[in-house]
This record gives sequence, structure tokens and C-alpha cells, in this order.
Amino acid sequence: MEPLISWLNDVIWSDYLVYLCLLAGLYFTIRTLFLQVLHLPDMFTSMARGAKSPDGISSFQSLMLSLAGRVGMGNIGGVATAIAFGGPGAVFWMWAVAFLGSATSFVESTLGQIYKEKDQDTGEYRGGPAYFIEKSFAHTKASGIFKVYAIVFAIITILAMSFFLPGVQANGVSQAVDQAWGISPWISAIVLAGVLAAIVFGGIKRIATFAGMAVPFMAVLYILAAIIVMIVNFQQIPEVFGLIFRSAFDAEAAFSGMIGAAIAWGVKRGIYSNEAGQGTGPHAAAASEVSHPAKQGFVQSFAVYVDTLFVCSATAFMIISTGAYNVYRDESIEGAVVHNGKNMPIDQEPGPAYVQSGLDSLAPGFGPTFVAIAIALFCFTTVLAYYYMAETNFTYMNRYVKNPAVRRGIIWFLRILICISVIYGAVSTSGAAWALGDIGVGSMAWLNIVAVLIMQGPALKALKDYRAQKKAGKLFEDITFDPRALGIAGATFWENRIDGITDRETVGHEAVDHEAVGKPTGDTTLDERR
Repeated sequence: MEPLISWLNDVIWSDYLVYLCLLAGLYFTIRTLFLQVLHLPDMFTSMARGAKSPDGISSFQSLMLSLAGRVGMGNIGGVATAIAFGGPGAVFWMWAVAFLGSATSFVESTLGQIYKEKDQDTGEYRGGPAYFIEKSFAHTKASGIFKVYAIVFAIITILAMSFFLPGVQANGVSQAVDQAWGISPWISAIVLAGVLAAIVFGGIKRIATFAGMAVPFMAVLYILAAIIVMIVNFQQIPEVFGLIFRSAFDAEAAFSGMIGAAIAWGVKRGIYSNEAGQGTGPHAAAASEVSHPAKQGFVQSFAVYVDTLFVCSATAFMIISTGAYNVYRDESIEGAVVHNGKNMPIDQEPGPAYVQSGLDSLAPGFGPTFVAIAIALFCFTTVLAYYYMAETNFTYMNRYVKNPAVRRGIIWFLRILICISVIYGAVSTSGAAWALGDIGVGSMAWLNIVAVLIMQGPALKALKDYRAQKKAGKLFEDITFDPRALGIAGATFWENRIDGITDRETVGHEAVDHEAVGKPTGDTTLDERR
């Protein structure tokens, strides 16, 4: 089985996917006129002034839900793996794919908002690539083809989020806890599954609330730890950044000839970490309450920065500045050793141990405990986000199931399945877990990036509309969205909102159970919601 998994991983993560991710990010950066720089103020405004409703979470909660999915093992073990097999230069390419991917994240997340729907059973907002793939072409001759495409994406996402990816996170937690405190992986597995079940059975709002508390707390502590390491190793800051840049362009003699590996591993682990282009961001984006889709696009664009430029960079500095890493010529620890770090065994498997060793060099005994706690919180919130995305795609598939009892039964089955997946991943080998995780991420990225490139038009129209309203002098709260005025078809949620209609579900783009309620829309209800 392992040779098959390895072969499939190599096929999916070929150089073509690496180039596709980079070129798509570059293309959207140019098409949006560098929105990731130009609209930084709008990103902060959207986070601070977004409101929630009985149906949708706030922009800040959406950011936390998104970061819950992005900030996980990829930010700790993933960075360590990238450095081990791509050299320090891989960090630069992680930064590059984050900067470019911020534009990609805006486009895909804005599409998620434009084509969102209400869950017929819970009334919560749902959306994501499966939804916008189908709805954006529902009124064209190609509707049948894209409906099949949407179903394929939903199935792949369900498999990735409920089986392939949770195992990586659970495995990271069990390993870190075992190394720090000697606790059996089986005990970690049972505790993780139990707490996970208690939260996921509460729905999206309980997940978002937990993520809103846990993610900022742990991210701030983790970055503070990196700052302390930077202060202690202040004199090495120029050398660390110099090494990263030199290695990225094959100008560092010690890592000569590794530029290809640096790019490949930087992009691979960058996408795994920040998920720009993978198709996960639109799920969280669609769940929020905003008056214009671009506002949530800005929030999700900023999420990429937080994940890679802050958290991943913190990991990289803690590893490189303390020399707590090895670099291998081949993609295995049995390959030729290019660099052997301080007090780092050559056969040490790349992962959280690199960060633990780096922190231990400053305060012996502190590293394993701190990293174990960080990984436990980061990875647990990531699994919660995975569950939400799996459930959203199950809900998409459930729209074709008429019996409410059957629909609820399928969701319960999913909740049980992801708990089993966490238990299995926690007691599995890390190599197998990472390989399956890479297959899940790569499969989603292929399908999503191709779809976004095809369907980019509505997102770019929304951005242009936002800019026009802002240029006309409208206040942030007064910027609203009318898809019909922009020639965007299939955005039935927004059409119904403008018409004063609440739809419990939109099936085949025909609203059912309509109820005229004359409800005010968007951020204009901020004071009322307070």
C-alpha cells in the first residue's frame, strides 16, 4: 500500500502543480492590481467592523475558523520538513507562495460568498467551491458538466477532510505529547476524539466560538516564543535571513544545486500550511455575514499572511537560528546529508522535534512541553475546521436527498467517521499520515485552482464594484452588493436578500420555503444586531 500511496503522491504533486500554484497567484496578483498590498487597510476594517447574525458568523469569527484550518501541523512540522528536504531557501518560497496566494485566496473566497446558500436544516450559511462551481454555470449550456465537476470536488473534499488530513494533525499531537510527557498515542487518540465529538456535535457556531478563543491565544504565544528566540539570537538575524535568500536562489555554497527542491518543498508545504488555492478558504468565507462579498475576500486574503508570514516564519527562525535542523539531498532521512545541525542526530525524523530542539537550546526541558501544547491546540482546531468543511460538502450532496431524517443521519455518520479517523491517525506512522495528507491537499488544489481560473469573472467584478463604491465616497457600512447590476447570474442568496426574501434552501436555483420578512441587509444592521 505504501508504494502506491507514494506513487500517487508524486503524480499529484508533480512540478506542474507547483507551477500552477505560483502562476495562478502571479496572475491574480496582476489582475487585482496587487490587492494584497493595496487593500491592507480594508482587510483590517473588514475584520474589526464585520457583524454577525442569527444565520452567519462575524468576519472575525470567519477569520478564526479559516485560521483554525490553516494553522496546524503545516506551520510546525511542515516548515521543518520543507527545510530538511529543500534547505533554508524553501522558507523564501513559502513566503512567495503566501504573497501570491493571498490574491488567489481573495478570488476563491469572494466566489464562496457570492454563491453561498442557506442550509435547509440549520438555516446557517453554506458555500465553497462545490457550490460556486455548479451555480456559476447553472444558466449555461455547460451546466451539466460543471455540476459533475462540483460533485467530484465535493467527494474529494469529503475524503480529504474526513480521512486523509485529520490523520496528519492527530499524528502530530500524539507524537509531540509522547515526546514531551511519555503519554501513549492511544490515550491521546481517545482524548482527542472525545473532545472533538463534544464540539462538532454543536455545529458551526460552537466550532467558530472555540476557534475564536483558542487560535488567537496560541498563535500569539507561539509568535512571542519566536520573538524571545530572536532577542536571544539577535546577532544571527541578518545571517538567518541572508541564508534563506541565498539558498532560495542557489547562491549558498552549502546548499548548492538544491534550488529545485527549495521551490518544490516551499510551494508544497506553503500550500499545505496557508491553503491558498486549495479551496478551503471559501467554506469559512461563505459562513460569514457581510454586506458585500469582497469584504470577506479581504479577510481571507489576510489569513494567508497571518499563517505563513507570521506563524511559519516564527517556526523557521526558531529552527534556523539555533541550528536545530538537518538538510538531506534526497527526500528521505536515508539520503546524503547536506547539513547536520547542532546536537541534532542525523537520523532524527524532520518535524516538531526540530522546534523542540531549538527551544531546548535556550531553556532545557521547555521545548517539548511548549511545542506539545502548541501542536495540541493548533492541530485540534485544524481538525475542527476540517470537519466543518467536510460537513459543508456533505450538505451540498444532501441537497439531493429529500428526506430530512436521512440527511441528519448522514451528518451523524460523518461526525463518527472523523472521530475514527483521528484515532487511526494518532496511532499511525507519521510518514503514511503525511503522504495521505499531501494527496488530499494536492487533489483539492488541482480541482479548485482550475475552477477558479475558469470562474474568476464574478469575483473580479465584485472587487471592481467595491472599489467603485469606495471611490464614490461610500462609508464601509454602506457598501453593498447587487449581483444583477453587475451581470452576475446564479447568486440567488443575494438576489433574494435584495428582494426581501429569506430562503431556507436553494435547490437547482429555485428558492423554496420563501418568506418575505423585510429584513435589512448586510452591515447596515450592525447597530440593530448589537
